[in-house]
Amino acid sequence: MRLLTVGHGTADATELTRLLRDAGVRRLVDVRTAPGSRHNPDANRDAMAHWLPDAGIAYRWDKRLGGWRSRPNDSPDTALRNASFGGYATHMRTTEFLAAIDDLLTDADKDLTTVMCAESVWWRCHRKLIADFLLLARGIDVEHLMPDGALRPHRPSPEACLVRTDRVLVYDAGQARLSP
Repeated sequence: MRLLTVGHGTADATELTRLLRDAGVRRLVDVRTAPGSRHNPDANRDAMAHWLPDAGIAYRWDKRLGGWRSRPNDSPDTALRNASFGGYATHMRTTEFLAAIDDLLTDADKDLTTVMCAESVWWRCHRKLIADFLLLARGIDVEHLMPDGALRPHRPSPEACLVRTDRVLVYDAGQARLSP
């Protein structure tokens, strides 16, 4: 099993359909907290729920995987400088996130699936953290679908540490590393 990530950026329905089809995507899980766009009406949730199925690509929004979360003061994710990434890393240890990942993997087991957010480049988006989790905690190959159609294999963030007892990630550059 493998999974893709993509950012819609400024792509309209025609461009995004071509990009997804050329990559073989059959399912798209929208991981935006607020699935809309003032600048790109084709990227609004209601619009995508219509034009993606018409293009042969199943669409599902999963708020549980959405970003823009606040970092708690006691967060162990000290290696993440971006506060919203730190908040998302904390969210990744919740039962809500883990259930959403299970649902995502159920989708990915059926068809090639991509998680989508707005940011065109994955390293500036919470898709980076989702990809870290899928690769390190679940052993799922993840590739990032770039705006030019190139697929880039995900390389885990060096700050990520798999806590083997729980199979969760902590972004502390190895401070919490436990032996298997």
